[in-house]
Amino acid sequence: MRNLKRILLGVFLLLMVLVVLAFVLENQQSVSLLFLGFSGPQLPVSVVAVLALLIGMLIGPVLGWILGRSSRAARKRLV
Repeated sequence: MRNLKRILLGVFLLLMVLVVLAFVLENQQSVSLLFLGFSGPQLPVSVVAVLALLIGMLIGPVLGWILGRSSRAARKRLV
């Protein structure tokens, strides 16, 4: 059973790497983002998408941790 889980995990990770590689190779068009009057450098679409994903993966847990701390503090005050 343990070996089956390792094999399935390996296959899943390999598929994820292949999907990301295909995404990066298919999205090589350069774009420049404009936000609040500031223009960013020209980067491939895949780089912009991966950076947005990574930033979201960082911001989500940080916000959850901050909100969790504030709700725990509020519960302690009520008790």
